[in-house]
Amino acid sequence: MAARGTQLHPFEPDYAVPPGATLRETIEALGMNQKELAVRTDLTEKTVCHILQGKAPVTYDTAIALERVTGVPASMWNNLEKLYREQLAKLSDRQRLAADMEWLRTIPTNELIKRQAIAPERDRRALLDAVLKFFGVSSTQAWKDLWLSPAVAARKSRCFTGQPGATATWLRLGELAEQQVECRTFSRNRFRAALAVVRNSTVRPPEQFIPEMQSLCAKAGVAVVLIPEIKKAPWSGASWWLSPTKAVIELSLRYKTDDQLWFSFFHEAGHIINVRKKEVFINDESEEAPREKKANRFAAEILIPRRYTPQLKDLRSRAAIEDFAALTGIAPGIVVGRLQKEGILPYSHLNALKRRFRWIPQ
Repeated sequence: MAARGTQLHPFEPDYAVPPGATLRETIEALGMNQKELAVRTDLTEKTVCHILQGKAPVTYDTAIALERVTGVPASMWNNLEKLYREQLAKLSDRQRLAADMEWLRTIPTNELIKRQAIAPERDRRALLDAVLKFFGVSSTQAWKDLWLSPAVAARKSRCFTGQPGATATWLRLGELAEQQVECRTFSRNRFRAALAVVRNSTVRPPEQFIPEMQSLCAKAGVAVVLIPEIKKAPWSGASWWLSPTKAVIELSLRYKTDDQLWFSFFHEAGHIINVRKKEVFINDESEEAPREKKANRFAAEILIPRRYTPQLKDLRSRAAIEDFAALTGIAPGIVVGRLQKEGILPYSHLNALKRRFRWIPQ
């Protein structure tokens, strides 16, 4: 009758025994105290004390001295030291891995796999490695140093204090996408000229205005990328400077209506026009910060120039809005969004004039 197999699990202690513990037992058996051992080995009492406590290593020279004094072979002391340091490293790695796995839970890995940004991995260590490679960092601490830096404007906002993992993932997808965009050296004048042309494209379908917008902006030194939003990172757009010669605008198509898309684009463009620093600005629809207010004004005035704003209060009907949109050369949905924002129209009225977009799977 065959014996039933038993699965054995390797013993993995959660402690490390220094060679000093064995040394203490050895000298006690020899009737020797710490001070005498120091004299016999020609070591300082402090060094001997640290070896006994595991704070100082047993070097090859020390191992030879201990062999002469205690009679225990130097190879044994060297081996004890090696095993001790290996166990310390394992314990440190185990603690670090536990912290890494806790961090990994904050990253939307399923979404990254779905978007084919990383390969599916059953092994958690392999998944951790894939995510670190996705972010271009060597460790979770490097990720924190890079993405949670207090010197970056966006890191101070609720975008990062709420869900830093999801927000950083969305931004990183934008970073990787912009690397595929070839841009000329940034020119504020060229960018302003590009914005004027792009504004006239609001009446066109996305298959026409998106490539034109990206091409015009790239020629002005600004990479425009569209990245679908990620759960727990519901931001409409973001902008930042890669260098003094290249900027990035990232759009998420949140709400999926033309008024929201165009306002987000020109809002981020306002940041690019007005601020040339290595900061990240995320459009979380907060209007408290002065820079956000300035970007909002920039977007509002480029879409509907100030000379036309007195007419807004009289726009109530579909026909009046369409006539006004034709007069100003923008899509009617943008006018509806502005009227709703200013309280002239309820948010439930005339939404049919807004053009709705959807992501087409690639």
